[in-house]
Order: sequence, then structure tokens, then C-alpha cells
Amino acid sequence: MSAPGAGAPRRRLGVIGSFVWDVLHGRDGRSVPIEEWGGITYSLSALDAALPDDWEIVPLAMVGDDLVEGARQFCRGLRRMAPDAALIGVPHPNNRVELRYLDDERRSEHLTGGVPGWTWLGLKPVLDAARLDALYINLLSGWELDLETAQLIRQHFTGPIYCDLHMLVMAVQADGLRTPRPLPNVAAWCGCFDVLQVNEDEMHLMAPDAMALAATAMAAGVSVLCVTLGKRGAAYFAAPGVERLRDRAPHRHHDAALSTSPRGGTGGFGAIRTALVPGVPPRIDGPGDPTGCGDVWGATHFSRLLAGDVVTEAMAAANRAASRNVEHRGATGLAHHLRGELSAT
Repeated sequence: MSAPGAGAPRRRLGVIGSFVWDVLHGRDGRSVPIEEWGGITYSLSALDAALPDDWEIVPLAMVGDDLVEGARQFCRGLRRMAPDAALIGVPHPNNRVELRYLDDERRSEHLTGGVPGWTWLGLKPVLDAARLDALYINLLSGWELDLETAQLIRQHFTGPIYCDLHMLVMAVQADGLRTPRPLPNVAAWCGCFDVLQVNEDEMHLMAPDAMALAATAMAAGVSVLCVTLGKRGAAYFAAPGVERLRDRAPHRHHDAALSTSPRGGTGGFGAIRTALVPGVPPRIDGPGDPTGCGDVWGATHFSRLLAGDVVTEAMAAANRAASRNVEHRGATGLAHHLRGELSAT
């Protein structure tokens, strides 16, 4: 997509997620722990690299007062950040996570800190002021939104909504260890989003298998369900008639003219389309850094859907970006690397 003309307004992508300070053990074979930004910084970096030229990023995020200035500095380093973007400092210790890698795809996580989630009373004026055209949600703490707030977003906001459910299916134990938990109200959560992303482990906490989850999601109004599979790539399930984001089904309180989908929200399952889009091997020998691969995948996928790509093209771009993410350590400088401006480190 070409750059917008002089003075043309940019379209605005809202981002809901948590800034997290990571302490990583056992990543890429190093013997000493590494500390750096994590959480939504991986998504922001990928959006910065993959969004079309006529889009800008508007984070809707609260950050603990202890780290808010560092988070603002990180955002200032991104090219597509909206000029009026403003992180909200709150009087709570920011989320910090200690990660211990068990292998190149699995890890344990201990959480400390606790920036609160959004209430609708607090979020609605922020959402209204942001003047958004689309919304990307990555539930990195698992409590950024409760179900009622997510449902109110869906009723209030007419643009496309992408969600990576991520930590919504993880509980926090007394010592901070994150452990899996089945997700109640699966259909109600699905009904809040147009495009839904889960990984294999998350999918099994929501349904017996991927097709069962797809049936539930499509009946609730999801247009595309993606299940990321690590090195193998990702599988997708698309509702009848959905090839691109513009084909998404209309939701209640939406203008039906926004959608060209013949499904019309009826939830018929006979024509659900599914396929595997194979992964792309990293271009490095030896261990890389898998941190944030799912976040980079989802942000790239939505960016390309917003650009007008068909689902499979957007997923192929997401697979390439996730592979490139493995070649780069950390979120600092990641946007440059994903654009091909830095060599692998």
C-alpha cells in the first residue's frame, strides 16, 4: 500500500496490552539472566514494522509509575506511534515476569507487580478520545479486560477487533507461578472479537480440539480463528465467505454494510475453511530467542489483514516475522530488525 498523500489523515490502530519487564533464565544458552522489556513491546515492534504506511499506533495502556518513563521512551523509538499517543502512569508496581526456559518453545513464568485491568468506566473515555479504526488486544497479564468490559467494547466499537487470548487461560498462584486453567464462558469471550489467536496449549483449555473451538467461535461471530503451532506454522479456520478482513460478519450494533460476508452472522458451519500455513525456519544456526514469537506473529498477521491481504498471505507474513524474531534477542531494536534494517544478533 502506498504512503498517504500530504495532509491525509492516518488510520488509527488501538493496542490494549501490558508492558512487562522480563528477567529471562536459560534463553539462547546464556548462563546469566537477562533483563529487558517484554509483554506488549513485542507486539508494538511488529506493528511498527508491518503496518501499512497510512496507519498509526495508539496504545491504550496503563504502566506502573516505577517503569512508565522507560515505557514512554520505548514508544518514542517507534516510527508509527501516533503523535498524541500517551501511556497512563498508575500508582502500582509494574508487571514483572521471571521466565525460565525449559526448551526453545516452553517456559515457566513467575509474575510480580500488578497494574490493574481496565474497567469500562475507565476505558470508555480513553477509547472515545482515541478515535480508532481498528483494535488489537493481547491479554498479556490475563486481566487487562474482564468479560463484561470486552463485551462492552464489542458493542461500542464498530471497527475490526483482533485478540490474542494469551494469558487469559493462565492463573497466578500465591508465589506468582502462572499455571494453566480452563477458560469458562468460551463462547461469550469469542463473541467479542473478529479475529482470534490461540496457541495449541491455549486451544486445549478452551475446547476438546481445534474444530470444536472453531465451531464455537464461528457461532459466536468470529470470522477467523488462528491456532499457532510453533515451528510448524499455524492453522486457520475461516467462516464462510471470509477471505479478507473486509469480509468479516457484522456484529450486533454494527452497520451491516461494513461486511460483504454472505454468512451474515448466521453461524453456518458447513463451509468453514481450514488449512495449515507452514512455518519458516530461522536463518541462524544454533539457539535463538523465542521470546515474543506469538506476539510478533499476531501483530504482523493483523497488520497484513488491515493492509487487505487474504488470510493465508497474512499468515505467511506472520510466519516469516516470527522466524525473524527468533534471530533477534529482545524487543529493543526489534522493529528495525523485522524491517531488515539490522543484521541478526
